[in-house]
Amino acid sequence: MKRSGATAAASIERFFRISLLALVASGALSAAVCGWWDAPTMALTVVALVWRGARLAGARPSPPAIAVGAIALAWCGFSLIEAWNSPHGFLAAAIPLLYFLAAAMLLAEKTDLAGRGAAPHGFRVAFLCFGALLAEALDSTGPGFFLVLACFVPCAVAALTAAEILRSLEGAAAQAPARRLAPRLVFLAGSAAASILLLAAGLFFLLPRTADAAAQRWQAFHRLRLEGFSNRLTLREIGELKTSSRPVMHVTIFSPRPVAGLKWRGDLLTAFDGRQWTNPEPAPPLPPAAAGHFALVPSAERQPGAHISYDVELEPADSTALFFAGTPESLDLRDLAVLRGSSGLPRLAHRPPGVFRYSAYSRLEERPEQSRAAYPAPSLDSDDAARDLQLPSSLDPRIRELARLWADGASSELGRARAIETRLRTGYGYTLELPPARTVDPLANFLFVRRRGHCEYFASAMTVMLRTLGVPARLATGFESGVYNPLTGQWLIRAADAHAWVEAWLAGRGWTTFDPTPPDPNRAAPSALAGFALYLDAARTLWSHWVVNFDPSRQGALADRFDEAARLAGIRWFDSLWDTGNTWEQRVAGWLRRFGVALAAATLFAVGLRMFGPRSIRALRLRLRVERARRSPATAADATLLYQRMLAILERRGYHKPPWFTSAEFAASIPASPLAALVAEFTATYNALRFGRRTPDRPRISTLLEELGQR
Repeated sequence: MKRSGATAAASIERFFRISLLALVASGALSAAVCGWWDAPTMALTVVALVWRGARLAGARPSPPAIAVGAIALAWCGFSLIEAWNSPHGFLAAAIPLLYFLAAAMLLAEKTDLAGRGAAPHGFRVAFLCFGALLAEALDSTGPGFFLVLACFVPCAVAALTAAEILRSLEGAAAQAPARRLAPRLVFLAGSAAASILLLAAGLFFLLPRTADAAAQRWQAFHRLRLEGFSNRLTLREIGELKTSSRPVMHVTIFSPRPVAGLKWRGDLLTAFDGRQWTNPEPAPPLPPAAAGHFALVPSAERQPGAHISYDVELEPADSTALFFAGTPESLDLRDLAVLRGSSGLPRLAHRPPGVFRYSAYSRLEERPEQSRAAYPAPSLDSDDAARDLQLPSSLDPRIRELARLWADGASSELGRARAIETRLRTGYGYTLELPPARTVDPLANFLFVRRRGHCEYFASAMTVMLRTLGVPARLATGFESGVYNPLTGQWLIRAADAHAWVEAWLAGRGWTTFDPTPPDPNRAAPSALAGFALYLDAARTLWSHWVVNFDPSRQGALADRFDEAARLAGIRWFDSLWDTGNTWEQRVAGWLRRFGVALAAATLFAVGLRMFGPRSIRALRLRLRVERARRSPATAADATLLYQRMLAILERRGYHKPPWFTSAEFAASIPASPLAALVAEFTATYNALRFGRRTPDRPRISTLLEELGQR
């Protein structure tokens, strides 16, 4: 039975009211996702939206419109006064306020009877939401905003479409609200919204767009302040940083074995006045780099031991610090000047404009109890030793006595350092709770009164106590460990991973790492929520790589390729279909005669490619890479591939490498023979090229592989 005009109008009006409610709710959600979060205002917004939804479902009673308006006006005045004095700026208060006003307008509207003012009222509500969303867009380029926008657009299309239809049906408005929606209108709104999103995505990716400007806006507004990495650290600042879960950097580690528990050193602080660590000396520039490569340690001075290569992607931060694992021996970056800090660590001359990437090669430190003394023995300059033995003029004498008491009985510098480290780790508690008030002597307060704190209190106490015993020591700041994300193959390091530890100078060994901070007893165990956070981080990483940093040059190149492909594909293929001298049956038959054989061949080829293509392509690519590496000087990336090729050659001769063998152990296990000598030389060359990146070894590894294949 066909519905009457009044019934249709009532159904459309109900659809309009529900769409408008969803529009305001999705806008408020976007503000929450993007960090525009004012808790009281958002709480009032949620209350208004829930009440409005209950009214649409038939709940009673309705709030007085005058009361809702009075509350909205009063809160608007209060929010504007608060925004005037807020350090976060006007937008931080204005965006949640606009969504609250939109929700209040919905709540104050009468919905018991269909009214003629529904459409104009809806336009006013939509106008507030659009204004708030445009303000958010100034500072939102993340995937969260895009997902919420994908919900906002269908709601906006649905509400505005229904409003236009209502304006044309005002004379046929029903006297009571309907309980069902207009199905055709639902389909129309959904189709229009999907088309808009697809068109926007196409314009975004295919047309050269100022994505770099969007990225710079995002980075300017979301630059993370990193305390302790600007040659100055006041006690308690790292504790404040550890309360944030924002990502600081993503690290890709290239290592044949799992590497975990690394400390990423960003700065080394030496001067301490009792409350603050500083590095007063200026930083001299490093020599200009060839192709962006800085040799931080001369090859003749490099020590043996475990080494790793890694790539670091730093998020926008208010710091010029670079972060390294172990002792950095080389650094690769481009287009930015590098300074050598007073502590020897390289850092940038200027703060990078946005996301910053660099590569490094470092030697990992071993426990001094398990490693041999360095040869030749390192030495410490007398000026540096005096600097690293400096003590505050107002040092509490009890700290000196406590250090002597704890180190009593230790016969070496290493023993004294371990004794102090053990006492701090076992006799004191870890907490992120900051002292209720600033004290005159925070170090003495930590050691003798509070007896609990976070990392920089433990590290500062041990550094000062070692200096009272005549052991040069300094404070290291950076990040610890992080979380491995198997979805991206990167280590995710957050602000909450900020850490401080101690480096002490031991005769014959040089600078040695000690960590007196006990583990956090309240550290959360891995949970389903943590796993979900890794998925969000992977989505954010992909978004940053392929959207935010998809710069105009790459977009223009992609657009040119699509344009050329479309032009070449359509230049003659459809000529016969547009021949106006024939009927459509004749045109289709002519097209099939012309291209039928090619179409059938292409179909058969596609089926065959689907069945056998992936395996064949993988085998062909492997063979081509091996042949390319054998014909030309190998690169570090090809070293692993050539080593796998060597293992395949040896397996045909009956030598199989167990998974638990290292490359050196496997080479040593082959019985003495000319083949064993070749394998040993190949393994040494592979290790030097793969992990040491020694250029002279590149031609030799290809020659050795050819000799192994001929035996």
